[in-house]
Amino acid sequence: MATAGPRARLLTNTIATVQEHGVHAAGLNELLKRSNASRNSLYQHFPAGKSQLVEAAARIVARVVYSHVSSTADALQTAASPEQWLDQLFAFWRIPLEVSDYREGSFMMAAALDELDPDVQSVAGHAFAEWTARLADGLMAAGIDQAPACAIAGLLLSVIEGAIVQSRALKSTRPFDDARTQLSLLLNHHLDRR
Repeated sequence: MATAGPRARLLTNTIATVQEHGVHAAGLNELLKRSNASRNSLYQHFPAGKSQLVEAAARIVARVVYSHVSSTADALQTAASPEQWLDQLFAFWRIPLEVSDYREGSFMMAAALDELDPDVQSVAGHAFAEWTARLADGLMAAGIDQAPACAIAGLLLSVIEGAIVQSRALKSTRPFDDARTQLSLLLNHHLDRR
């Protein structure tokens, strides 16, 4: 089995470090150490340095989350219940959070808060917009009108990001449980399921 090259290691470890510590706390020396990569490797693959590395990592995270959101959005029409569907949607964030002992946060939230790097922040904004639109498509396909579908999709992502933050602070997935309970009421109302 081939060992990952320096570019892949830099990206993988940047994602993990930003999830744990945020963009600014993910220092360049720490990223290089965790990636077992030299400064030469960094600048060979990312000539603009850490900023370009974080932006590339954000684009990868955006695609991975979009894939999950897309398959989950498509699954709403056939889901046994909104509760089961929410469990499927939330699991993507909830399980890694629990497995990491509440250290793994939201990469995209950290990127969105990076006001010192407008390019990274822009990638985050674009990702949130794409995820919201894709969730809204799934909600509409399940029978929810466009305006509420768009609003609910945005709310779902806001709740997920907030649940991640609260779960990390509380060392508990209770915020996801509470979100599931309340959001299932909302979805049942709009889907007219009894």
